[in-house]
Amino acid sequence: MSEQNKKFPTFQLNVDDFLPADEAEKESLVTMRASVGFWKDGFQRLLKNRVAIVSFVVILIVMIFSFIVPSLYPYSYEHQIRGAENLAPMQYSDGELEQIAAGESVFPHILGTDHLGRDFAVRVMMGSRISLLVGLIASGLILLIGSIYGSVAGFFGGWVDIIMMRIVDIIYTVPDILIIILLAVTLKYPLQNLAEQPGFGWIAAVGVNLTSIFIVFALLYWVGMARIVRSQILQLKEQEYVTAARALGASSGRIIRKHLLTNCIGTLIVTTTLQIPSAIFTESFLSFLGIGVAVPMPSLGSLANDALNGLQSYPYRLLAPALLISIIILSFNLLGDGLRDAFDPKMKE
Repeated sequence: MSEQNKKFPTFQLNVDDFLPADEAEKESLVTMRASVGFWKDGFQRLLKNRVAIVSFVVILIVMIFSFIVPSLYPYSYEHQIRGAENLAPMQYSDGELEQIAAGESVFPHILGTDHLGRDFAVRVMMGSRISLLVGLIASGLILLIGSIYGSVAGFFGGWVDIIMMRIVDIIYTVPDILIIILLAVTLKYPLQNLAEQPGFGWIAAVGVNLTSIFIVFALLYWVGMARIVRSQILQLKEQEYVTAARALGASSGRIIRKHLLTNCIGTLIVTTTLQIPSAIFTESFLSFLGIGVAVPMPSLGSLANDALNGLQSYPYRLLAPALLISIIILSFNLLGDGLRDAFDPKMKE
């Protein structure tokens, strides 16, 4: 083909354009990275974060320590052993020493006993179980209420958004700890009466104080989740797939549930994970003040409070629950940071 023909459009086909590509041309067309989904990409990034993985392993160990080991442990958290009061770690009472001398096998008190002769190690295990349950259940309630509230406010906008978010602002101005204490004390007696009614026996099983803590979290602590979800919905509702769903006749509830909240799932997971240590700390603080779980059920906060009476003589009683609270909260915070780095698209390089 002449140089003149190359300068002007032509309907003639160039046979060279239909020749098979050589290896060099094939390699130039290969994508640099295989296409992966959102979840696979997020978990791959999470596995590269050693701090987050170590934190996750620590959380698993604490959960095994809290939920499985107590069922295999020879002592109960409420069983009182006469003559075994205020034993030091790995120490036996006189009666247990006589049993050992007689050839019987006696399991040692790894962390000693308290002033009532109850094994302290199993009480720490049960205390960590209560704290973890409160953190997980409270975070679930916060996720449910906050995501629904924030998605409705962000999706409908206008006066609906203004009224709903002003309610959030009012709740934000309320002093948290003061209201939590007032509500926990105020709800105690109505819940006791309600637990005696047919169909509400679960309140007695869970515990009146513990139920009041869950109600307090459901009433106050969802506002942060609602704000985060609202900000995400305000961005996502302008996307083309939302417009297409509206054009196809999808209802507002279906759009929120199937399209908007589904695309916020990464943010929801990260925020919920970071909410767990806050709930654990709040429960431990309430139990430390004496308005948490009811005796004889232990909590890490109540164990720390009981340890103050004999702090100079038995400092390890405060060290064990305080150290466990710190480990749990630190592990969840580090895991939440790792999840944020893995599932937040803005963090990708």
